[in-house]
Amino acid sequence: MRSGGTLFALIGSLMLLLLLRMLWCPADAPARSRLLMEGSREDTSGTSAALKTLWSPTTPVPRTRNSTYLDEKTTQITEKCKDLQYSLNSLSNKTRRYSEDDYLQTITNIQRCPWNRQAEEYDNFRAKLASCCDAIQDFVVSQNNTPVGTNMSYEVESKKHIPIRENIFHMFPVSQPFVDYPYNQCAVVGNGGILNKSLCGAEIDKSDFVFRCNLPPITGSASKDVGSKTNLVTVNPSIITLKYQNLKEKKAQFLEDISTYGDAFLLLPAFSYRANTGISFKVYQTLKESKMRQKVLFFHPRYLRHLALFWRTKGVTAYRLSTGLMIASVAVELCENVKLYGFWPFSKTIEDTPLSHHYYDNMLPKHGFHQMPKEYSQMLQLHMRGILKLQFSKCETAYRFLEGE
Repeated sequence: MRSGGTLFALIGSLMLLLLLRMLWCPADAPARSRLLMEGSREDTSGTSAALKTLWSPTTPVPRTRNSTYLDEKTTQITEKCKDLQYSLNSLSNKTRRYSEDDYLQTITNIQRCPWNRQAEEYDNFRAKLASCCDAIQDFVVSQNNTPVGTNMSYEVESKKHIPIRENIFHMFPVSQPFVDYPYNQCAVVGNGGILNKSLCGAEIDKSDFVFRCNLPPITGSASKDVGSKTNLVTVNPSIITLKYQNLKEKKAQFLEDISTYGDAFLLLPAFSYRANTGISFKVYQTLKESKMRQKVLFFHPRYLRHLALFWRTKGVTAYRLSTGLMIASVAVELCENVKLYGFWPFSKTIEDTPLSHHYYDNMLPKHGFHQMPKEYSQMLQLHMRGILKLQFSKCETAYRFLEGE
């Protein structure tokens, strides 16, 4: 009887120990079985069993190791992006010919770098532009910066002058007309063929201020790619001469075409060459007589001379700056955030797809007049420094700049 009780007590103790072990150590066997199960799934899902184990709820995540790995990856990307700046400088410093393929490869690599606005870089660059050129006061001719009696010298033909008499003085706004300065989001829309099928129109139209160049088409099917909102559009006097026959026979067509720009400012280089003055004044008179909504402004020749000197120190030594670079420079001074669309001086995309020069035609610029690769290299550097942002791809797949991403 006593021996039977002892055996019963021993069995009870063993069962109690087994129960306690199961209660205190539940994870050993399940963890092993879970690891085996994850390994068996690796063939069908293509996901690493070890990675799945890290993500399982009962397995502690090695945070220190993982964050170190991410930091190393981020550092590697940052270093590669810094190296790209050196490559870009080397490419832009080539003296004679440049290779489109070299540029396109560099741009492909730049696209892989994360873009972030750099406030300090932006402020420093804007301060340099303001110090040399002062777009806020001198971008356009006004009654404040050009009083009656001024003997104004032309931008390019600097030895030639025009006296500012009352009849000319009254064509100028009293002061700079950009009353909501500084604008938050600004879009500078070039005319490159890269805009075709870009679907950037909606994003462009969300901007607070939209700059356009040389009376481009913005109606019909083009609007989905380039938008329709326009606050300022430049007008090359050669367009008035060639397309609208000096506003004689084709005056009505001109008025119809510019009506698509709403109440935008029309900006003309009336004082760059003496030959531009008469036709620019005619545009002003035509709009005034027709009581059009658009207002005519004139580039100040002093501003353009100073801006050319500024970019010359950066290596842009062409006969004359392109309108795109002029307006992008203005935008940096007038706006807090600047994004460039349709700036693409190449004959193909990075995927090797042929492109027309403009999104609406394939008319090439005069050879040697502008220095487009040099200018574009400068824009790429501003992009990489976080001063402005270049749109390289279709807007449907791009980061949403206007939403702050």
